[in-house]
Amino acid sequence: MAESRHPGSAAAPVPRRGLGRLRPMTVRARATLGASAVVAIALAAASLALLGLLDANLLHNAESDAEAQATTVAQLADTNQLDPLLTPTHGADFLQVVDADGRVLTSSQNLLGRAPLATQRPTAPGIVRTTWDTGPFGRGNRQSVVEVTTLTGGGLVTVYAGTSLRDADAADSTTAAALAVGGPMLLLTVAWVTWWVTGRALRPVEAIRAEVAEISDRDLHRRVSVPRTHDEIARLAVTMNSTLDRLESSGQRQRQFIADASHELRSPIAVLRTQLEVALAVDDPALRPELISGALEDTDRLQQLAADLLLLARIDSAEPVPSHELDLTELVEEAIGKRRGDPLPIRAELAPGVAVTGSALWLTRVVTNLLDNAQRFAVQEVTVLLRLARSGRAAVLEVRDDGPGIPEADRERVFERFTRLDDARSRDHGGSGLGLAIARDLATHHGGTLTAEATERGARLVVRLPLAQAPARPHEATAR
Repeated sequence: MAESRHPGSAAAPVPRRGLGRLRPMTVRARATLGASAVVAIALAAASLALLGLLDANLLHNAESDAEAQATTVAQLADTNQLDPLLTPTHGADFLQVVDADGRVLTSSQNLLGRAPLATQRPTAPGIVRTTWDTGPFGRGNRQSVVEVTTLTGGGLVTVYAGTSLRDADAADSTTAAALAVGGPMLLLTVAWVTWWVTGRALRPVEAIRAEVAEISDRDLHRRVSVPRTHDEIARLAVTMNSTLDRLESSGQRQRQFIADASHELRSPIAVLRTQLEVALAVDDPALRPELISGALEDTDRLQQLAADLLLLARIDSAEPVPSHELDLTELVEEAIGKRRGDPLPIRAELAPGVAVTGSALWLTRVVTNLLDNAQRFAVQEVTVLLRLARSGRAAVLEVRDDGPGIPEADRERVFERFTRLDDARSRDHGGSGLGLAIARDLATHHGGTLTAEATERGARLVVRLPLAQAPARPHEATAR
């Protein structure tokens, strides 16, 4: 049966091919394999080095014994005191003395009647050390043979002294066998310890993963347990809880935003419906224009509210701010010039040539919203001031009115969405409670701030934006 797939369904894991199938899937397995591989390589290198050093040391000892025996016999040959039968000592297995003509002068018991051990004759006094795979008898262990050539009254005489390497070979074999058994056992021990330790270390991570996997969008209040180890895993749990805090806060803001938007839309829709029903029911044609005019006003309010909600959605989606340098002085002048129909005059004191970076459309919206708010509550006049901050790194825009002002306790609450300090009066003035919230979000999106600050009379809203020459990081205030 063919399996249907939907665009939103989760994609199945892609099967691994080739050597990828042999790779361990879990971190625990990879850590164990990696540690075991490193230890195996180290054990192999150490074993080879140990065997090499052991064999070299034993060979050196055997050569020293053979050289001592050969030197002693050479001294006897030099003084013409050679015995007809030599007795090996110091661990030597055989001795043989040969003159320059290849004649055997004397030897140990086991070499009586044998030809010279070497066919080549030395041409000068000296010492030569060699290792034979077998002894002079064609069997047995390796032999360390030392040739000592000395000059006597009768010419050059060479003494051959051989020492068996049976002890060295036995030690090498025993050591190799011990390493062959102990190495794998040590490797298995390291693998098991790594598997166990890694499992214990990753157990809290698996617990965090399992707990987070069980958290759905309906229980974002749940948190993962933070281990008391004060290590990276504990910090991971703290970071995960911080992320869940932000998700929960975002979800709450979204639900509150939807509830507030629904509440704000309900009233104008209800009023619009009532007006249309009345206009449909009234028979007098003279009243219909007034009813239709009221319906159009409510339609405009709905349209403006929908536009504000759409703008907030764009701001919340963290769209990047267009990076264009613009003249803030000119932008504020143009925004004021378009408001010739305002009920109250606007007095402006603008510093010339104040340049900032951002979106002209969005910054115009900031100025417009602040002027709309000031016009709603001003009594006689609205004042707009634009200057540079004392630090010289920020532009400061102030919009003041001579109205009732904002109580100190509400200077932060006025920037919350759908907030009205006087709900009835704000509705009468046409406010939706979104203007100042949008203005602050836009200012923050440009790396600036918008605050309500103290003044002797009325309200004083202050915008601070970074200058184009000294851009600030997003969501940071550059002037205080």
